[in-house]
Amino acid sequence: MRYPIDSAWTEVIHLATIEPDWEYGIKTEGHQNTGNAATTVTLGENGFEYWTSGLNWGDLPDGWVYKEGTSVAIDSNDQVYVFNRGTCPMIVFDTDGKILRTWGEGIFKNPHGVTIAPDGSVFCVDNGDSTIRQFSPNGDLINTLGTPNKPAPKMSGDPFCLPAHVAFDPRNGDFYVADGYSNARVHKYSPDGKLMFSWGESGTGLGQFNIVHNVVVDKSGWVYIADRENHRIQIFSPDGKFETQWVNLSRVAALCIDDRTGRELIYVGEYFCGIGTNDVGTDLGPRITIMDTDGNVLSRIGRESYGDQIGRFYSPHGIALDSKGDIYVAEVSWSDYGRHMNPPRELRSMQKLRKVAQ
Repeated sequence: MRYPIDSAWTEVIHLATIEPDWEYGIKTEGHQNTGNAATTVTLGENGFEYWTSGLNWGDLPDGWVYKEGTSVAIDSNDQVYVFNRGTCPMIVFDTDGKILRTWGEGIFKNPHGVTIAPDGSVFCVDNGDSTIRQFSPNGDLINTLGTPNKPAPKMSGDPFCLPAHVAFDPRNGDFYVADGYSNARVHKYSPDGKLMFSWGESGTGLGQFNIVHNVVVDKSGWVYIADRENHRIQIFSPDGKFETQWVNLSRVAALCIDDRTGRELIYVGEYFCGIGTNDVGTDLGPRITIMDTDGNVLSRIGRESYGDQIGRFYSPHGIALDSKGDIYVAEVSWSDYGRHMNPPRELRSMQKLRKVAQ
């Protein structure tokens, strides 16, 4: 018996014949700036509106590049730490984008996450050599967790195997490590760097992880985990007990908590979750979602697909807010997009979204 082939399946066969990467390849048509005359655009909704230029933020010296910004953190003095994979791995700016200092050359294998500790020191996660290093704000090395280039066995649950990020409990200085790419694990440490316990395993169930990519802790000690490839945020008690999960998200990569408004808000960076055939679909990320600690969505920043155009993102990988409520977004645009293009090219990877006065 022969079955008819409908037109949709004929198109799939055609695409597979002429485009080997038709389903998962990187598309550029419709994702590049075509000369729009606008110099800024306003994003957001519901009292969370921001304007952006669509340009790389920060005044880099001639010849310097980010390659890609991987993470961003802001200290109590409004100094902006941009951890990147370009000319110099740590560039510290003021909020106007002027460089204050730089450091870190020759230390890192693959910069990934940066966090400011309660004492003002700077924790840098290197998932290339599976370490977490603590520095002074001027770049003096204080301590190293993990042995460089000697990761724990993959999925062993032991620290560390391609870790991703660090977060501190504001109540007592305990800290958590999202570990990460080749472990499905969260490790809890005392303020003096002693491992207290770990939890998590590979999977899609409650308390299981599919890329433990980011972590933040609120003022009550609740631990929020960006479970990236499970498209969700899982929330745990300080002793690692599952509390709840937030779903209906795209690929959750970045988390930031801010309490400037008098209540704690969670800023969520999400990757695009579509594929090559629905590459211009809307509301699939990349975007920033603002939520309260009850899991209610208050605003979404960015509705369109990825691209160069003003008001779009590539891959929001790190988020931080300054004292004015402006948002800084670091994006791994080279890893996810630029290196796959023909020819490969560096893309915008560090954006500032300025809060619109209400």
